[in-house]
Amino acid sequence: MYLLYSLTTLVVLLVTSPYFLYQAIRYRKYVGSLGQRLGYLPVSFNLDGDESIWVQAVSVGEVLAVRPLLADLRQRYPRLKIYLSTTTRTGQELAARLAGEADGVFYFPFDWTTTVRRTLDRVRPRLFIMVETEIWPNLLRECRRRGIPAMLINGRISYRSYPRYRLVRPLFAKVLADVTRFCAQGEETARRLAELGAPPDRITVTGSLKFDALDAASIARGRDRVLRFFRVSANRPIVVAGSTLRGEETAVARAFNRLRTSGNRALLVVAPRHPERAAEVVRVCQQEGLSTVLRSELAIDSEPRADCVVLDTIGELAQLYQIATVTFVGGSLVNAGGHNILEPALFGRPIIFGPFMQNFAEIAQTFLQNGAAVQVPNDAGLDRVLVELMGDPVTRARLGAAAKALMEANRGARQRTIAAVTEVLRPDDGTRGAVIPFRVVH
Repeated sequence: MYLLYSLTTLVVLLVTSPYFLYQAIRYRKYVGSLGQRLGYLPVSFNLDGDESIWVQAVSVGEVLAVRPLLADLRQRYPRLKIYLSTTTRTGQELAARLAGEADGVFYFPFDWTTTVRRTLDRVRPRLFIMVETEIWPNLLRECRRRGIPAMLINGRISYRSYPRYRLVRPLFAKVLADVTRFCAQGEETARRLAELGAPPDRITVTGSLKFDALDAASIARGRDRVLRFFRVSANRPIVVAGSTLRGEETAVARAFNRLRTSGNRALLVVAPRHPERAAEVVRVCQQEGLSTVLRSELAIDSEPRADCVVLDTIGELAQLYQIATVTFVGGSLVNAGGHNILEPALFGRPIIFGPFMQNFAEIAQTFLQNGAAVQVPNDAGLDRVLVELMGDPVTRARLGAAAKALMEANRGARQRTIAAVTEVLRPDDGTRGAVIPFRVVH
C-alpha cells in the first residue's frame, strides 16, 4: 500500500511539475524550498541535536490557529524545542515572523520514506502534531516505527474530502491507526473520523482553535500602520470582500455597482485569497467600471480616491475588517468550501457568505442559527443583501453583536487541546538533548 502511495505521489508531482515550474518563474513560488521539501535541512537548523515537538501547519489559516498553542507548548515542555513547518509559501512567510514562538521554521517534506526519515533525523521530535487535515501515511508510519506519538489537533474532515477518504477506507483506516490522538473541531468531524476507521477511544471533541487563536488586541497592534493608507472619511462606508477566488470578484464588483447606483459613496476593498492574483482582480474590477488601484500603490496618509482597492499584501486583511461596514467572506459563491468567517466576527462586523461553506459547515451553521451571519444563495442574492444591509444600520448592529458574542461563547479549545497533548506526552517527559557528564581535571 505504502509503495503504491509513494509511486502515485511521485507520478502526480511529475505530471504537475510544469505548473510548479511556471509558478516558480512567474511568481517566485517554491524557489529555494526544494531542498527542505526533500528533507535536507541545514546542519545549523538543529546543531546540538536537541529533541523537539514538531508542529505541521499547512498555510496561513493553520499557522494562525496554532500560534497561541506554541506558547503553551513552550511553557509545558521547556526542555524541548518547538519546530513549526508549513506547506505553502504564504504560510512559511507568516511562520517566519513568529520570532521567539518557534525555535525553527521549515518547509514540510514530500511524504516519501527517504525524505521524511531525513527530516525526522534532523528535527528529532518527541511528538508530531498535525493541524486540521494533515494525514501523511509515510510520515505517520515512520513516526510509529520510531515510537514517536502523532496527534491531529483542530481536526476536521471536510465535506469534499470525506467521500474520497471513504473510497479507500480500508487503507485509510490503517493510516489512522498510526495516530495516537485525534482532537476534532466538532461532533461531525468526530463521527467522520470514526466512520473512516479511527479508533473511537482516541477521538476527543475539543472545539475549534480558531475561536481562541484570534485576539482583537494582537490584531489591532498593526492597525494604525495599515490604516495610514486608508484614511477614509468617517461618513464613507467600507465593504470588505475577503479571501475571494476567481469568479467571485465579478459578482462582488457588480453587487457593489448596484450599491453605488443607489447613491452610496462606499469604498470596496477586495482581498484575493491568493495575492499573486491581485493584478487579475484589478482588471476584473476595472472591466466592471470601477476605478481600481492596488494596495501597494496607495499614498500614505491620504484617502483612497478610487472606488476599489485590491490587496496585494499579506497579513493586512484582519486590520481592515476592523473598519468594515459590511464584510463578504469568499470561497463561498464558487464551490470551494468557503473560508474562515471568524476574523470579521471578532470585531463585531456583519458577515455575508455564499452557499458553499462545506469546509466550515459547523461554524457557519452555528452563526446562522444564532442570527450572526447572512447566507446568500447566489450572485443575485449578494446584490440584494449588500444593498439592504448598507441601508439598515440596526440590522448591521444586531448581526455584528451576535457574531462577537458567539466568538466569546465558543472559546476554550486551546485549554482542551493542550490537556490532550499532555495526556499523550507528559510535561516532564523528554530532555533538551543529551547531558554529557564531566569531571574536573587538576
